[in-house]
Amino acid sequence: MGEPLSESERAHLIAALDDEYQARATYAQVIADFGDVRPFTNIVDAEDRHARALIRLFERYGVSVPPDTWPGRVPRYGSLREACEAGVAAEIANAGLYDELLSGTERADIREVYENLREAAQERPLPAFRRCAEREAGSPDGGGHRRRRRHRDG
Repeated sequence: MGEPLSESERAHLIAALDDEYQARATYAQVIADFGDVRPFTNIVDAEDRHARALIRLFERYGVSVPPDTWPGRVPRYGSLREACEAGVAAEIANAGLYDELLSGTERADIREVYENLREAAQERPLPAFRRCAEREAGSPDGGGHRRRRRHRDG
C-alpha cells in the first residue's frame, strides 16, 4: 500500500471518480432517452472502465470507495444534437480536471491513471461527440431526434 494518501490526494481521487460516475450516468440517460445511439453506447462502457481504474487506486491505498449517486440526477436533453454538444463540453472539462489533478500528486501510479484517462477522453470520446454534433446539425430534422415518450397501456 505504501505511504497513505494526503487529504488533497484523497479529495482529488474522489473528484476524479465522481466525474467519471457523472459521465457514465449522463451517457446512460441519453441511451435511455434516445435508444442505443452511437457514440453513447460505446462511450458509456468506456466511462465504466475509467471508474474501475480509479476504484483500483482507492483499493490500493485503502480509501473507501464513494457510492455513485448520479443515476437519476443528470441532465436530460431535448435532442441527440444537444446531448452530443454537451458531450463535447464534458470531455473538454474532463481533460481540464485531469490537468489540475495531475499537479496534485507525485505518485507514479496515480499520475499514470490520470494521464491515461485524460488521454482517453481526448482521443476517443471528444472526436466522437464532435462528429455526432456535426452529423445531427446536418440531419434533415436539425438534430431533432426528440426524446421518445414511453406510453404505458392501461
